[in-house]
Amino acid sequence: MSPPAAPVMAADRSTTFGQLLLPAVLVAKLREAGLTVPFPIQTATIPDALLGRDVLGRGRTGSGKTLAFGLPLVVRVAGQRAAPRRPLALVLTPTRELAQQVTAAIAPYARVVGLRCATVVGGLSIRAQAVALRRGAEVLVATPGRLTDLVNRGECHLDQVEVVVVDEADQMADIGFLPQVTEILEQVPTSGQRMLYSATLDHAVDRLVRRFLMNPVVHCVDPATPSAAEQAHHLLEVRSEDKQDTIAEIAAREQRLIMFVHTKRGADRLARQLLDRGVLAAALHGGKSQGQRTRVLDQFRSGAVHALVATNVAARGIHVDDLDLVVNVDPPADGKDYLHRGGRTGRAGQHGSVVTLVLPHQRREVSRLMVAAGLRPACVTVGPGHPDLVRVTGARKV
Repeated sequence: MSPPAAPVMAADRSTTFGQLLLPAVLVAKLREAGLTVPFPIQTATIPDALLGRDVLGRGRTGSGKTLAFGLPLVVRVAGQRAAPRRPLALVLTPTRELAQQVTAAIAPYARVVGLRCATVVGGLSIRAQAVALRRGAEVLVATPGRLTDLVNRGECHLDQVEVVVVDEADQMADIGFLPQVTEILEQVPTSGQRMLYSATLDHAVDRLVRRFLMNPVVHCVDPATPSAAEQAHHLLEVRSEDKQDTIAEIAAREQRLIMFVHTKRGADRLARQLLDRGVLAAALHGGKSQGQRTRVLDQFRSGAVHALVATNVAARGIHVDDLDLVVNVDPPADGKDYLHRGGRTGRAGQHGSVVTLVLPHQRREVSRLMVAAGLRPACVTVGPGHPDLVRVTGARKV
């Protein structure tokens, strides 16, 4: 395969969806949803994707990637009918939550042009998913593990796939899915179109690109880290004996927030502690069933849950509009984890803050992590009721 072409930068946001050569019926559906002006990643990639070119797109979470590949995908297979068990378009995502959200984003536009969507993910009935595939679905959104299971059972065949998308490819690499992704892509016809989207393009992703994408057009429309206008970063040093009270006051702020911890047990423990203090909190991690995870996210989006306590594994699957604060209760392990956690806020051009709580003995290590992430936030010492804590996080007495 040829190496990726030089990056192509996006146009400004003066372009409208009506100028991107999308069918009028899709433009009307977008307008009905209040969408008239595309995000840069959409302006950049949709014309090339509509032409059937392989696309390599880099854009942060919240940059509009789903419609950037979803709209051309719908156009490319519109008017066709899939045979049972043989989808025509495939989207691979690393997490169950992201797969369900991608389906929800694409389905309205697929329905407008008469296409059927199916989602196959772990944690839900594989039998029901097999039945959906037997009925026929032109567009399939899947996590690699469950799709591999269905392929091995003979319930899904990939020999008719015309368009395949790998979404959040860098997380696929981080959580060890690349061997399954590679195996899946080897079953897709080489004549088809392939699109790969990622927030970062590290060596593992680059190998995937070079093997499976043919002369791709490359669009890098966002910096790897949010701009200062979109995100503010803060290190708050706190004494060990003050940390729990400080966390509780942050969680009692008026607006919703996400708090990240290292372990499933730690997430459950912190959620219980916050509930005991009167904060509507819930834990989200890989140890919960898919039904539980979906229910918690729905409650968080509706406001029934105010503080969401999550682990790294759940970080990429959380997409919530109008979230302005992420708190690292436990500092992340490295710069990439920091950026993935922080990507839950400052989305789609809105402002957000990322706060990391630091014990005195962690300060040097966390400062090095910030430098590795390309950030240099100031560190201030705070405690319960401290004015800087209130200023930065909106903390309130429990």
